[in-house]
Amino acid sequence: MKVVPLGAGQDVGRSCVLVTLGGKTVMFDCGMHMGYNDERRFPDFNYITTTGDFTSRIDAVVITHFHLDHCGALPHFTEQRGYHGPIYMTPPTKAICPILLEDYRKITVERKGETGFFTSQHIKDCMKKVVPLHLHETVWVDDDLELRAYYAGHVLGAAMVYARCGNESVVYTGDYNMTPDRHLGAAWIEKVRPDVVITETTYGTTIRDSKRARERDFLEKVHSCVLRGGKVLIPCFALGRAQELCILIETYWERMGLKVPVYFSAGLTEKANRYYKLFINWTNQKIKESFVDRNPFDFKYIKPWNRDYVDLPGPMVLFATPGMLHIGTSLEVFKKWAPDERNMLIMPGYCVAGTVGAKVLSGMKVVDIDQYTQVNVNIDVQNLSFSAHADAKGIMELIRQASPRNVVLVHGEKSRMTYLKSKIMGEFGCPCYHPANGELLEIETSQDIKALMSDQLFQESWAKEQQRRQELQADDQVAEPITQLPVRGVLLLGDGGKRLPRLLDPSEFDLDQVPVVLGPNVDAPAGGDQQAPAGSIAESPAAMDELDIASDTVVFSTRKVFDEDTVAKRMGLDASADLSHAILAAISELLTIDSAQVRDSKGADRSQTIEVGNSIKISAQPTDNDSLPALLVSWAWEEEELATQVLVIINRVLG
Repeated sequence: MKVVPLGAGQDVGRSCVLVTLGGKTVMFDCGMHMGYNDERRFPDFNYITTTGDFTSRIDAVVITHFHLDHCGALPHFTEQRGYHGPIYMTPPTKAICPILLEDYRKITVERKGETGFFTSQHIKDCMKKVVPLHLHETVWVDDDLELRAYYAGHVLGAAMVYARCGNESVVYTGDYNMTPDRHLGAAWIEKVRPDVVITETTYGTTIRDSKRARERDFLEKVHSCVLRGGKVLIPCFALGRAQELCILIETYWERMGLKVPVYFSAGLTEKANRYYKLFINWTNQKIKESFVDRNPFDFKYIKPWNRDYVDLPGPMVLFATPGMLHIGTSLEVFKKWAPDERNMLIMPGYCVAGTVGAKVLSGMKVVDIDQYTQVNVNIDVQNLSFSAHADAKGIMELIRQASPRNVVLVHGEKSRMTYLKSKIMGEFGCPCYHPANGELLEIETSQDIKALMSDQLFQESWAKEQQRRQELQADDQVAEPITQLPVRGVLLLGDGGKRLPRLLDPSEFDLDQVPVVLGPNVDAPAGGDQQAPAGSIAESPAAMDELDIASDTVVFSTRKVFDEDTVAKRMGLDASADLSHAILAAISELLTIDSAQVRDSKGADRSQTIEVGNSIKISAQPTDNDSLPALLVSWAWEEEELATQVLVIINRVLG
């Protein structure tokens, strides 16, 4: 398996990871970097090809959520660079993504005057290529490549994606949160045991304090600032942390009876309400239940923001987008409020290096907004983590849930990745990697075979393991809980179609009687024109005719022993009846009812044989004084599925 980060390799922002598995290539996320305004803003797509033929090289693009650092380059890649293949994202992401892309385009083109950027029509055309990906639904990109989405928390519609092609599989997490909050649930994934988990590490070295303590600290800081007459600026993204903190402020304002005005960037509240109502099933249980009586996002104390309010005297609280102070309302208000030491800036999330938010958090007292604007930072800066990313504990928990063979770290700073890498390798004992952008990572994958196991084989293996544990306990040794069960059996490989691999109990089959006929490339044994001994390799036509089987065929046989008195009593037969003939007649009748291709034949010795399909044969075994009566059943592997049904009918007759 090959993994190449085109973005988010030892960095946060511009998420874009190429994964080649089973001969298919998937691009996970296609984001932009908020810290750059030049060609470094987008991933280096020239790594894929310089000819522009991206569609033939990439089988699918998967977008995990609507944040621009995960989807911002998508219209550029599809409409300006020429990718025309399928794009997969969840329905909430498909609905919200074009709105955020259009908002960013307006700021970049209409306010900043940049040229060569994607247009509104590009965004619309890009969205036409999107295929919805629902939670826990398996979507087949083609005959070999499958995708399945799992709930990621983080923001509305965020998903982790499991991809499998052939015997190789990968889980790409995108951004996720393992802790439930006031409006979203916690991320969760099945124990899918992929070859690779590619996980974000934004807070890879952080273990957060309790959620209640963080909320109390946040409310106390906001309250103290407005009491001294200051203004509080809270930069956040339109959907996600904004709703979380608004619910918190709304509840606190009502409880404390505060009259200080609270504002949210104009227009975004209405859009947020619309989508939270439309996709209510993506929220947590508490929100779903309260939605029956009222919309919990219809806020009483939070009003739409007007740009004219920025110079109003007196205290106020403003939730403004975006969350990193790199463009938009939050940056415009920051420039106005930053020089006043009575005011407060609360940064509730992560800021990418190069953004104004990152510069302010680093302690800079004079910040260059652009080449013409410089701002003195006297405002009280507070960094309170309400980020919807998993912390170190959450990342370890997700790896524990998925149980991968390898882990790849992306979307984080290199120093944090190095620490987390050693922790993952120490706790889980699996290889861990943190490639840089453009670095090719090749991972050796082993082949696991999923096989059906018979009840008899499982029960016998379980009984042996239980006996082993009892022996350990008898010797005063501590027996660990059974987490793995050693099984010894015969593995019959499937054909990739309806015939699945089967793990068989050797006692069910007389393996010495399994004739295997190989093709002409195998050297024949000495005397190849004679019948081969049972269990040996035969090649000659004479041997195949003698065994009555075709080339490259495996034949199994089994004995179904029964008690004569019990069966005769069940069938209502007297002692003079021919029990074997009656049993075969009953089996033949049931098989005929089941519409099987049944043929009865009698040998020269008047022995009766039932033939089903092309290879299945049922006959009565002659008995003597030392052996129990039995039926002999044989079949070719090609008809194993039909043979299973026949054995069920035989068991029904024999009881």
